[in-house]
Amino acid sequence: MSWRPQYRSSKFRHVYGKAASKDKCYDCVPITRNVHDNHFCAVNPSFIAVVTECAGGGAFLVIPIKQTGKLDPHYPRVCGHKGSVLDIKWNPFNDFVIASCSEDTTVKIWDIPNQLLKRNITTPKKELLGHARRVGLIEWHPTADNILFSSGYDYKIMIWNLDVKDTILSKPVKILDCHRDVVLSMSFNTDGSLLATSCRDRKIRVIDPRAGTVLQEGSYKSHKVNKVLFLGNMKKLFSTGTSCWNNRQIALWDQNDLSVPLLEEDLDGSSGLLFPVYDSDTHMLYVVGKGDGNIRYYEISPEKPYLNYLMEYRSHSPQKGIGMMPKRGLDVAACEIFRFYKLIPTKSLIEPVSMIVPRRSESYQEDIYPLTAAAQPALTAQEWLNGINKGPLLVSLRPGSEDVNSLPQFLEPEPLVKTTDLSQQQEGGGRMQEKQKPRAIEDGRRRLKLEEKLPTNEQTCLSNGFGIFECPPPKTENELLQMYYRQQEEIRRLRELLIQRDVQIKQLELKLRNLCTDTGNY
Repeated sequence: MSWRPQYRSSKFRHVYGKAASKDKCYDCVPITRNVHDNHFCAVNPSFIAVVTECAGGGAFLVIPIKQTGKLDPHYPRVCGHKGSVLDIKWNPFNDFVIASCSEDTTVKIWDIPNQLLKRNITTPKKELLGHARRVGLIEWHPTADNILFSSGYDYKIMIWNLDVKDTILSKPVKILDCHRDVVLSMSFNTDGSLLATSCRDRKIRVIDPRAGTVLQEGSYKSHKVNKVLFLGNMKKLFSTGTSCWNNRQIALWDQNDLSVPLLEEDLDGSSGLLFPVYDSDTHMLYVVGKGDGNIRYYEISPEKPYLNYLMEYRSHSPQKGIGMMPKRGLDVAACEIFRFYKLIPTKSLIEPVSMIVPRRSESYQEDIYPLTAAAQPALTAQEWLNGINKGPLLVSLRPGSEDVNSLPQFLEPEPLVKTTDLSQQQEGGGRMQEKQKPRAIEDGRRRLKLEEKLPTNEQTCLSNGFGIFECPPPKTENELLQMYYRQQEEIRRLRELLIQRDVQIKQLELKLRNLCTDTGNY
């Protein structure tokens, strides 16, 4: 029997990482030197926030995403904490609200103004007082609005409802007291009904956060877990940690059986932490090393071997932390499927790294951009607390589709659907039968009325998905080319639309002529 190599086809086999040019980086940023194992950076399509080094108390910077280049040393900060800031996270449904936690045992919620900061922000929108020791982790709920999870060194996870009017909250809606040591990471499944945690006692737990019960608990003697991650709806968990020989290690687990990992693999002998990042749209998993400049990426499959190695992005500049841009902030014209923001404290630099699928076509690549989570909650805080589960609202990233910052894709204007249905019926019908003459005349009149209304409805769909605030005039040749390609794609789409309209008009004229000749014969 001849041996045959098992080739596996994938559209992400040739994904490569591309670091931004110096003028697209953020220079002279005083990045924190805290040794806490966190990302220290949070990104959304409007701002990039980074924990900064300061004397006394804790602070972080909020920089507009378009404001690249050298940062003013006197740039205003968000500085209301009395201890070092340990974690920051943007609200997934509001680009102007950010949460921070600190060594001063508090969690604070901040409102960021739309315009450039002119002075330091010192007064938070809300202050959460519940932990007895420093707070190391915070996570927003992925589908419910204004639900925040915080984890402290008092071994407790607290659930906060921010829908209340009070500015100071001292009583969380729920306290999860099932850990016997410090919680190292938290991760939600897609609809937020389950929470996975890794703990310093080497155990991984899957928790029902509303009931406060541990559904699964497990550890493995040869794998000391650091970070754990839900792999979307695949009912699997991914963890990074160290082996008994202190090698950096990754492991894959069945969500319903944490006794033995499905897969275990040693990576290297470095001492830095590994941050796992999962993209549920493309099923790609990124493993970012702290203290080195490498980003490994894999593709996840539901069957064995589960984890398929793709490539590794290498850089000589070691990263201390990492930020991830949400999908709605990516450049789809350049076939960008993910973007990292590397914190390089040795150079006081934040460097964007884009993961790109090489494609020759200039048009929108629908196969690499499936529907993604919208910036709109699927549930209110009270609905989730009452026990309702719902997946995220989905939206298309296609330029010219519904606005990616607000509504899901399935909410489309009604007349557009009717017109396309009628045009399909019209093309398949051929010549009109004599028995259906009065109905055809009425259909033609309705069709003409719909076509008169159509341009006003289509104006909302031709906005190209970019607002005035998000798309300033191009500054570089690359930006100018991208804008040119977008306009060419829009012109091509409009031409196709005009051709369809011309065909419909000719068909209507032909039918009217047939009607006139038929009535003349009688």
